[in-house]
Amino acid sequence: MVLNKLSELFQPHQPIPPGTYSYQNPPDSERQIRFHLRVHQNGTGLLILNASTVLHLNQTGAEYAYHLAKQTPVDEAATQVAGRYQISKLQARQDFLDFQHKINTILDVPDLDPVTYFDLDREQPYAGAETAPYRLDCALTYQLPEGADPDLAPTRRVDRELSTEEWHQVIDKVWEAGVPHLIFTGGEPTLRPDLLDLISRAEENGQVTGLLTGGQRLADPEYLDDLLQTGLDHLMFVLSPEAEGAWDALERVLNQDLFTTVHLTIKTDTLNHLDGYLARLADLGANALSLSVSDPEDPSLTSALEEARTAAADARLSLKWDLPVPYSRHHPVALELETEQSPAQENRGLLYVEPDGDVLPAQGINRVLGNLLRDPWEDIWDSAG
Repeated sequence: MVLNKLSELFQPHQPIPPGTYSYQNPPDSERQIRFHLRVHQNGTGLLILNASTVLHLNQTGAEYAYHLAKQTPVDEAATQVAGRYQISKLQARQDFLDFQHKINTILDVPDLDPVTYFDLDREQPYAGAETAPYRLDCALTYQLPEGADPDLAPTRRVDRELSTEEWHQVIDKVWEAGVPHLIFTGGEPTLRPDLLDLISRAEENGQVTGLLTGGQRLADPEYLDDLLQTGLDHLMFVLSPEAEGAWDALERVLNQDLFTTVHLTIKTDTLNHLDGYLARLADLGANALSLSVSDPEDPSLTSALEEARTAAADARLSLKWDLPVPYSRHHPVALELETEQSPAQENRGLLYVEPDGDVLPAQGINRVLGNLLRDPWEDIWDSAG
């Protein structure tokens, strides 16, 4: 889904007060709505809708979201905005109603992209994180399914895994610090028997939750149903295209009301099949694709990555480039921007937690910033600067 950007109609003279604001409508309402709004020092904001979508807002959007969270009457909000920005009350009222309409449209759309950028450039989508990252990638385990390539998980980096209760502490701690979005990854996170419990814990807080998995357990209808009941908001399915069972599991997933990104790694032994894989994904109804290569130094793979980017666009597969994958940061947008730096490296917008609670700047950047069980959040965040 493509959303229109909010227009920069005026420049605010003074941002609304920074802080966290929330709203939940009465439990007997026909449609349940929860807002969590985080306003930054510079007046921009981050709005979480129904623990399922994160909206990055400019100052204008944050202003209107503030009034939505406060349930300010339309005319009163228009009066305040008109006075603050020196525009007509009629214009301020119309702008507020337009914003409200956009929010209602988002709430009514099923299978929605979990992150939407209102007036942010793609090259710097996570800029502005001041006190906490916008997303935490949580490696619950470095265990892998039987027969998987052991190089896909750095098992020697950690000597233990956090318990369920310890992960509860971590999830609550980062929520209190202002982290709105968690992605559970690994290893293979479905090998953790408490995965569903951990997703539910984050959803109860109001956090947006995602899962990265190779998909084997999702072939089990009962497990998939239980997973969906947790409130999981989005999924990255790491496809092994040579395994027909993986395609069967993927088809089952794509039939659900769950935003799903398919990750495909381009390898030398699959080059001749790449066009067929992309066509099959389009036929199955995939709407989002993540691409990487097994060897960034291989020019033939880099060339294939560029061709796959074009083929994906032709097949109307939306490219996702900022979700975690167990490979390299060599992806189509990196080629386009001529950089292999991840958003986390540039803007502190993302952080990565290992199975023992150690925090890294990003997956594969082995600089420990602290441990979420032992160290205060402020110390960890300061170390990330």
